[in-house]
Amino acid sequence: MKAHFILYVADQKSSARFYERVLALKPRLDVPGMTEFELSAECVLGLMPAAGIKSLLGAKLPDPAGAAGIPRAELYLLVDDPGKRHRLALESGARELSPLSARDWGHEAAYSLDLDGHVLAFARVEKDGR
Repeated sequence: MKAHFILYVADQKSSARFYERVLALKPRLDVPGMTEFELSAECVLGLMPAAGIKSLLGAKLPDPAGAAGIPRAELYLLVDDPGKRHRLALESGARELSPLSARDWGHEAAYSLDLDGHVLAFARVEKDGR
């Protein structure tokens, strides 16, 4: 199974630049209406303009623009250097929620809000192997 996680964004180009920088990845697809980053062989992160999903699914879908800035999703990424990724996110316009710290589930993790208010976490398993 291959998973596609799609975040609804206000400005596709700005969000694409943000994620290209913090993920250190070029998009595998970047066309009007969708930008995709291949996170692994089984996982893709997509960025879709909120207006695009509304026009695609119509009036039955609550307008995602009404939730702008309200965290409704978290992207939790295990990476080699979460501190570096977190700093890149902050330098690219993210707002810090919590600095890199040891967490009680055995990870070191740092949290921020991306340009659209999605919670973005960069983490790694703690060195002591918990």
